[in-house]
Amino acid sequence: MLRKLIGDKQFYKHVLTVALPIMIQNGITNFVSLLDNIMVGRVGTTEMTGVAIANQLVFVFNLCMFGCVSASGIFTAQFFGRGDHKGVADSMRFKLYSGLLILAVGIGVFAAFGEPLVNLYLQGEGSAEDAARSLACGTEYLYIMLLGLLPFVLVQCYASTLRETGETFVPMVAGIAAVLVNLTFNYILIFGKFGAPALGAAGAAIATVLSRYVEMAIVLIWTHTHKERNPFAVSLYRTTKVPAPLVRSIIMKGMPLMVNELFWSIGVAALSQCYSFRGQHVVAATNISSTISNLFNVVHLALGSSVSIIIGQLLGAGKMEEAVDRDRKLIAFSCACCFVIGAVMFVIAPLFPQIYNTTDDVRDLAAQIIRILAVYMPFGAFLHASYFTLRTGGKTIVTFLFDSVFICCVSFPAAYFLSHFTAVPIVPLYAAVQALDLIKCVIGFILVKKGVWVNNIIGGGKTQEAEAG
Repeated sequence: MLRKLIGDKQFYKHVLTVALPIMIQNGITNFVSLLDNIMVGRVGTTEMTGVAIANQLVFVFNLCMFGCVSASGIFTAQFFGRGDHKGVADSMRFKLYSGLLILAVGIGVFAAFGEPLVNLYLQGEGSAEDAARSLACGTEYLYIMLLGLLPFVLVQCYASTLRETGETFVPMVAGIAAVLVNLTFNYILIFGKFGAPALGAAGAAIATVLSRYVEMAIVLIWTHTHKERNPFAVSLYRTTKVPAPLVRSIIMKGMPLMVNELFWSIGVAALSQCYSFRGQHVVAATNISSTISNLFNVVHLALGSSVSIIIGQLLGAGKMEEAVDRDRKLIAFSCACCFVIGAVMFVIAPLFPQIYNTTDDVRDLAAQIIRILAVYMPFGAFLHASYFTLRTGGKTIVTFLFDSVFICCVSFPAAYFLSHFTAVPIVPLYAAVQALDLIKCVIGFILVKKGVWVNNIIGGGKTQEAEAG
């Protein structure tokens, strides 16, 4: 059994070659988000609450974009594994078109309904004055962030394609440059340093927008000036067409991913709204805890992305037995890493909230929620790796049921009932909703072990079903 779960040195070297740049990029990004959060929190709790709500809404857009690139990405990785650079270019072109469509819809919704959406999270206990300040702050922040959605869309299209073709270093460098710009201008614009006006939360939004344009410039310029390393870029804009058979395949296999990310992100936002029913202090506490947990989650997120890249390329090359073996070891490695990280996070949980300029009640609540998330972390790692395994093999309908249908039909109704019709305190309420995901762990284990995901979805290679056990 251990031989099935533990790889050799070459295996872990390959995994870390793919995963470490993603970890570093995401780690730095989340670390700067933490600093951003702390800086806004130094201005005041109401400002931090407004920004947290606005970011929750932007999160829905970000996840929709992630679903867009993921839908094409499962084809990109397999095209690259087969050495089909034209196929890579075609799948990326589809990303660009669908990404621009999502951009238009997102800007329209936020521009028209931004203030009412922010106000949904301010209906719990708390003073009307604080709620009004949070509403004004969150709405202003959201409207400024709209200016950064276009570069975000383009970076997602390009960077995801680079990663799926094995180029993880440049997106990492671009991400590092972006967060350094973000951090620098956060300091200048939030607090009014070097003669700049003190803009508070609006300054944080402006800094984020500037950083996204820097990241876009680096990724796009490098891709198109290094065409020998990115053969797909040669023919990317020679035509505006995407082959009809590929469009049909992406829609059939990938559309559930797009819809999944939309409904999953809406489900997460709805859960946060349920938690906010316990009071405005809960919004601040969950914002602190989620910012901290995101910093620790970079490991299992990067390893999940590694599943998509490594296993997708093996499936595209027709190496089914090797894909099964490596996937099993990747899942075991991710769970083991996150068990250790979760233990560390549990022990030091009370330290993080002390950084924030907020009340003791918010700090204590944030520490308790961080510990709940720490206990859940190994299970989250398993779920994430299982999700990417099923998705990579084209089982997108399964992942749709596994992910967004579950949160909308199980987790949200439970949270809504407990928050609106019972007096259960927020900590056990939050823990109970998180515990429901254990059901998905069982389902994910069964599906991955049965090997329903072992498929070549692009054709032109060996396709088979294999037992993963």
